[in-house]
Amino acid sequence: MEEVDGVVVGAGVVGLACAARLAQNGAVVLVLETHPRAGVETSSRNSEVVHAGLYYPPGSLKSRLCHEGRRALYRIAAESGVFVKKTGKLVVAVDAAEASGLEALAAKANAAGAEGVALLDGAEAARRVPGLKAAAALWSPETGIVDSEDLMAHFQRKALDGGADFLFSTRLTAAERRLGAWSLTLSTGERLRARWVVNSAGLHADTVAALPGLDVDAAGYRLHWCKGDYFRMKNPPPLPHLVYPMPGHHGLGVHLTMDRAGGVRLGPDAAFTSTLDYAVLPAKAGTFAESVSRYWPGLTADALMPDQSGIRPKLSGPNEPWRDFVVQEESARGLAGWVNLVGIESPGLTASPAIAEMVAGLIS
Repeated sequence: MEEVDGVVVGAGVVGLACAARLAQNGAVVLVLETHPRAGVETSSRNSEVVHAGLYYPPGSLKSRLCHEGRRALYRIAAESGVFVKKTGKLVVAVDAAEASGLEALAAKANAAGAEGVALLDGAEAARRVPGLKAAAALWSPETGIVDSEDLMAHFQRKALDGGADFLFSTRLTAAERRLGAWSLTLSTGERLRARWVVNSAGLHADTVAALPGLDVDAAGYRLHWCKGDYFRMKNPPPLPHLVYPMPGHHGLGVHLTMDRAGGVRLGPDAAFTSTLDYAVLPAKAGTFAESVSRYWPGLTADALMPDQSGIRPKLSGPNEPWRDFVVQEESARGLAGWVNLVGIESPGLTASPAIAEMVAGLIS
């Protein structure tokens, strides 16, 4: 039986960040990934936004790790060449009723430590983004964009440089605590012995959490998949800043973001699903155009084309209250050395380096 210090389950951006951080201390780390390569699910199917921490309750993990992760991402970009650009962002209120909600959002963002946020009137918002319709807007100067593939490649290189190994097209199928370590069985039939396990399995983190015998429903770890589609503008105007509507219950609304090449995407919407179906129906273009034309008048369905979709691993199902990230070492449940990362949706990309730092502290 091969022995390693630890196993990271899942090679999305958070798993890669954890592997890079843990390997830098000299630990013998093995990363298991179901797919033939890293980051093919949630990590590469999102808005690629560096979030500024506007929406999350002060003191929550999502808030704290978002702020820490954003600062780390800007440092990583400066040191390594990963594409990150501080674009700034406007959250737009289209009428007086939304403007009052915008003031509450600004107060929440300030209480959580968001940096530099400011309320703008509609005229100033339209000056900053020509063509915008706004009664008022919240300006977030620290928001940006990141190339997720660049970031994942950076973490994977750091992990490999630290001596980590990767097993692709391989699943963890069984886990048992024996004689002070974890006895692990892989889908290949191989068996491993490890001191610790980091469950960073994204959409499947609840399934992996159940392997050592944890009752995921009793623990509150059952995931709900929430799909979001994106459309792309065929001939986009220059977009100087990201533009978001007022947030909804299960998402931040259909927003406008740019990529590193200047392309403009609309999305995501939000619909709970039980299947990993990534198709984007062209017929939805009209719905997307209608949503965005509330704050970007004149947009029509024929100006759009289907882009990608992504599926979020949410801990809160339909009509359920907001849930925070789970970043939990499970000694209290008799599972010493097992760390569960569950419900790592947005702002997980932004928070990835901070989550890795927290995990390193949990297993040190």
